[in-house]
Amino acid sequence: MTPDTAPKPTIDRRPELDAIRTFVVVGLIFFHAGLVFDESDDFYVKNADTTSVTTVIAGFAVVWAMPALFLIAGFGSWHSMRRRGPGGFARERLQRLGVPLLVAILTFLPVPVWLRLKAADAGYDESYLHFLPKFYDVRLDLADFPFVVGGEYFETGHLWFVVLLLAFSLLLAAFIRWAPGHEPLARAVGHRGVVLLPAAATSAICAFVGMEESFAGWSRWAYLLFFVSGFLLASDERFRLAMRRDAVLAAVVGGVVFAVTGPVLLTAGDDPFTAMTAHAIVARALFGLAGWCLVVAILGLLDRRNAGRHNAGKAPTTKDRRVYYYLALGALPIYVLHQPIVVAVAYGVVRWDAPILVKYVAIVAASLALTLAAYEFLVRRTRLTRYLFGMRD
Repeated sequence: MTPDTAPKPTIDRRPELDAIRTFVVVGLIFFHAGLVFDESDDFYVKNADTTSVTTVIAGFAVVWAMPALFLIAGFGSWHSMRRRGPGGFARERLQRLGVPLLVAILTFLPVPVWLRLKAADAGYDESYLHFLPKFYDVRLDLADFPFVVGGEYFETGHLWFVVLLLAFSLLLAAFIRWAPGHEPLARAVGHRGVVLLPAAATSAICAFVGMEESFAGWSRWAYLLFFVSGFLLASDERFRLAMRRDAVLAAVVGGVVFAVTGPVLLTAGDDPFTAMTAHAIVARALFGLAGWCLVVAILGLLDRRNAGRHNAGKAPTTKDRRVYYYLALGALPIYVLHQPIVVAVAYGVVRWDAPILVKYVAIVAASLALTLAAYEFLVRRTRLTRYLFGMRD
C-alpha cells in the first residue's frame, strides 16, 4: 500500500477528528490538575490530602484519549504523505514535531522536575539556574527506543507523546514502500463487526508486552498500532463507513468490557501493569480490548452526528467556528505548554488551607487561563514563534 496507488482516498475534512483532538488536549489541563490530588499517581506536585475519586475518573479518560490522539495522527499522516511523499512527510514531521520538542527541552521542560524536587524536600533551596546543568547531564540509552536520551534528572515529561509520534512518523516514512495493499481489508469491513477485530491486537499487546504507567497506562507499541491503524483507516472511505455502521456495537462492547476492567485491574496486585500473573494478564487484555472499541465508538458516533448535521443542512455558527478553529489550530502548542503551567500553579495552590475541590478548581482555572494566554501572546502572534511551536502558517 502506498499513498500514490491506494484507491478511494478520503479527501474531505473530518471535523470530528479535530474536535476530539482539541477536546483531549484541553482536557489534559483538567486531567493533570486532578493528578495533584490522586492517591496513587506520582505527579510532580502532590496535595497533602488525596482521593481515589480521581483514579476512577482518570481510568475512563486514559482508556481512550491518548489512543484516539495517535489514531487521529495516523489519519493526518495519510493525507500529509499523500501530498508530500515519504521524504517530504519526514521533513514536515521533523519541522512540526521535532522543532517544538527541542524548543521545550531547551526552555521550560526542566521546570516541573525542579518543582518536584522543591515540593518533595522543604530544605531544597537550589536555584533553577543551578539545577539546569543537572537536567542537561544526559547520556545515550538506545535500549529505551525511542527515548534514546536519558539522565538522572532529564526527562521528556508530558512530551513523550511528541517523541513517540515523531518516531512513528519517521518509521512510517522509511517503511511505507514495503507496506502491503489494503484492498482485502477494505472489502472485509463490509461485514458487520470486522472493524472491531484489531481489538484482539491491542488486547494482546497490553496482556503480554505489558502497560507503561508513564505513558498514560498504554504500551508504546499499542500506540504504534493505533497510529498505523489511523493511517490505514484514512486510506479508503469503506473503513469510515464501517466505523459509522458499527459505532453502537463498539460502544456497547467497549462500555461493558471497561466496566469489568476496572475491578479486575484494581485487584490485580501491586504491579498490574507488568506482572505476568493470570489475573494481571486478563486485566490488561480487557483494558486493551475496551480501548480499541471505545475509540471506534467515539469516532464513529461523532462522524454519524456530523453526517446527520450535514444532511440536515445545519451549520455551526460563525462564533462556534471561530472558537473551534482557534483551539484546533493551537492544539500542539497548547499541549506543549500546558503541563509546566499546571505544575507551577499547583506548586503554589497546594499550600492553601482549603478543601480539595476549591484547590482543584483554582488550579484548573488559573492553568487554563495562563495556557491560553501563553498560546495567544507568546506563540500565535509572530511567524517565528508559530514555527517554533509547530503551527502551520
